[in-house]
Amino acid sequence: MPEIRPYRPADRAALYDICVRTADAGGDARGVYSSDDLMGDLFAGPYAQLEPHLAFVLDDGGEVAGYVVGTADTPEFVRRYRAEWIPLVGDRYPVPPPPPRTPEQDMIALHFRPERMLVPGLDGHPAHLHIDLLPHCQGHGFGRRLIDRFLDTVDAPGVHVGMLTANVKARGFYDRLGFTVLPVPDPGPLTYLGIRVARGGRARAE
Repeated sequence: MPEIRPYRPADRAALYDICVRTADAGGDARGVYSSDDLMGDLFAGPYAQLEPHLAFVLDDGGEVAGYVVGTADTPEFVRRYRAEWIPLVGDRYPVPPPPPRTPEQDMIALHFRPERMLVPGLDGHPAHLHIDLLPHCQGHGFGRRLIDRFLDTVDAPGVHVGMLTANVKARGFYDRLGFTVLPVPDPGPLTYLGIRVARGGRARAE
């Protein structure tokens, strides 16, 4: 039976592999960009590096098949991303030119602009998370267990997620967990959802 356990540094490659295999609106994005590490460097690696105590994995008989990562304090995470993560990644990615850019350059631009995570209207939900599961572990309650573990651990009054509006399957998942829409100005292609976290780490719907 798969178990939820804390992230270990040895899990890093698995996190990156799961991240890219679920990065195309839940589908496989391997080969889409010149480096399959790009998705992990944006959406998994910085969290595991900067806030490992909030990283948990689904261990399926010694193989990592899913994870949840996040931060309790988005503004502080943004500061550390710029101060620590960008230098750590180094010159792996060239600074993209101004628009118009290729889709890959647009994605790399996210790395150099962590302030994009500072979205007006989310002050009551300062924490945020990313969760990914390989297809064979989806639909069995493991996603709920991962998020419950995160919510039981995070020290914040509320948690938000920013998900592609087109990812209808993911929206249904968050709806079932009690996340509700957070109205933010100009959300672009994303929908922002939030859940409150009561004292003692027990989540409650809005």
